[in-house]
Amino acid sequence: MAEKIEIEKASSSSQNLICPLCLDIFDEPTILMCGHTFCRKCLKKYDLTHQDIDHMVCPLCREITKLSANRVDDLRLNVSINGFVDDYHAKCGGMNSVLEMNHKCTACKFQEDAVSFCRTCNNYMCDKCLQCHQRLSVFEGHEIVSMEDVIEGKVSIGHLFEKCFIHKQENKDMFCDDCKVRVCLRCVVVGHKVHNIKNQSDFEQELRRKVTALTQQCAAKKAELEKNIQNIEEQRHEVHTAMQKLLDDVRQAYSIKVKEMEGNLQDLIEQINELKRSFEDDLNILKSKDRQRIKSICSSITLVYNDRLGHLETDSLSAHNLLCDELEAMLKEVTDRTTAEVIAKKAQEKRLNPGDKSCLDLGFISVADPKLERMKCIDLRERMIGMTRYTHTSVAIVYGSSARGIDIIDTAGGTEQYTNIPHDVGYEDIVFERDNALCVSTSSTEAHMYSPNGSRKATINVSGTGYYLRLNRSPSNEILIANAANKVYIYDPTGSTLKHTVPTKHRTWEASSTRSGLIVTSSCELTNPSVVTVYDRDGNAGESLQAPMYVYLYATVDEQDRVYVASVDKKNRKVVIRLYDLDGLNLKERVEFNALNMTLYNKWCYLVSLSPDLLAFACWKKLYFIKISL
Repeated sequence: MAEKIEIEKASSSSQNLICPLCLDIFDEPTILMCGHTFCRKCLKKYDLTHQDIDHMVCPLCREITKLSANRVDDLRLNVSINGFVDDYHAKCGGMNSVLEMNHKCTACKFQEDAVSFCRTCNNYMCDKCLQCHQRLSVFEGHEIVSMEDVIEGKVSIGHLFEKCFIHKQENKDMFCDDCKVRVCLRCVVVGHKVHNIKNQSDFEQELRRKVTALTQQCAAKKAELEKNIQNIEEQRHEVHTAMQKLLDDVRQAYSIKVKEMEGNLQDLIEQINELKRSFEDDLNILKSKDRQRIKSICSSITLVYNDRLGHLETDSLSAHNLLCDELEAMLKEVTDRTTAEVIAKKAQEKRLNPGDKSCLDLGFISVADPKLERMKCIDLRERMIGMTRYTHTSVAIVYGSSARGIDIIDTAGGTEQYTNIPHDVGYEDIVFERDNALCVSTSSTEAHMYSPNGSRKATINVSGTGYYLRLNRSPSNEILIANAANKVYIYDPTGSTLKHTVPTKHRTWEASSTRSGLIVTSSCELTNPSVVTVYDRDGNAGESLQAPMYVYLYATVDEQDRVYVASVDKKNRKVVIRLYDLDGLNLKERVEFNALNMTLYNKWCYLVSLSPDLLAFACWKKLYFIKISL
């Protein structure tokens, strides 16, 4: 009897030692800031899909746990649960004996292997007890399932052993989808009457079908991604081929220019040699003239100078006198000392006039100009007062005035009314979360959270300023709220907890978030001049972008943390969109796109990034889808 009690205790306690992610006994139980515990390896797997953010969202309550550089490895071990796990393994003699369904009969004292389970009695049964159940009329109508079906997952016995903590005799065999807890029937009547209640077995079957469907979708998505990876590698080959051709073209251009320059070099060398020969000839002529003069002088003095000049006859004296006069005239001739210097100076004045630099240019690599292209213009059925991204190719438009309601509009112009929530309510703004849950604002102080199926989950109350709440979400699914005050409110994904209030220097009408948690704010039409500013979570700000007077700025952040800012000049009916890169808390302009032809009836506008190459811009009764080419 004592042995049976110990086994039952082990089976019951094991339910509290099961990781909510892997549904196995805890392995290195690791605790998050919210107090929920998971296997360390499960948290590491979960974190693999969230490497772009510096925190972890609890899979159960959506609370935020800040992560350090080592991420999950630096989270602390849940020492208490780890001790219970060790005790459990010691008592049960091995890993997961209860989870592996090695159950003994609990209907008799012989502890035979169970072959069936009675869902009416909540007992495992051996073969003999099964025969009794089948033969005795007292057990007529009991629901019996085979252990084989239980183990294979065809049927579920769920948590039938677990009793309600409040109503001790009642089984917790129902599930409250709103509160995400298991409850008994009496709990439903007392505290969950208006909630979405499901039978535990039905819920488990539904979850199993959902997991099966997701498994198939995962396999299909994996195949799709693997095919895409193959395509990427094929495109990589195309890129390498194109770059090699580009490199070959550059080298060929260089080779041609080198040959042209070598030919030019030879021409210049020939010209220099020709000049050199010309100058040499001129100098040689000068030299030859001087040598001839020397020769003439020497010849003349030889004739003139004679020891017998005193004995010469008159004719001889006359001849010699003439020779002396000629020699004297010859000696009086001025020596040309400047011509050679002039020739040298002419040579020194010769200069190489460098050719035009463009003649030596090897060319340049052309890149297509970044541009925006208006894909589609759609007439809205009434004036727009709110807009948000719905999918990568569609938006949700919120209408005011008499139209009311929410429309989903895609890039092809297809329109359908969103009917999961009441459509006759005066909504002001809207934002969808990743799981298609949504948050809608209905006044200057109130917003409501809805599940994807339309059931209300929570209400957000914000101190009002007379302006309605404008909504957005961060990449980690937080809810961002601006209400024309000097602050931005950041709520957890459920809308139940205000996590941060970021003070701002200017009145803020729009707020977007980057993957690292920076907040990009726009004052839109609230201030003149209009500004866009980047803040961190502590309220530290970078330098604001400031528009000219009566030009209004609307900003959005895309999936790659690039910031697009639309400058709306209503007076000149002009919209200019610019792309900025984040430089710390400052914005560095990368591109000013070509101005788009768009109709402006009002300064009330919205700019939303749908994907890295697609924007949506709305103004009054017009919606534009804009393609980006970078």
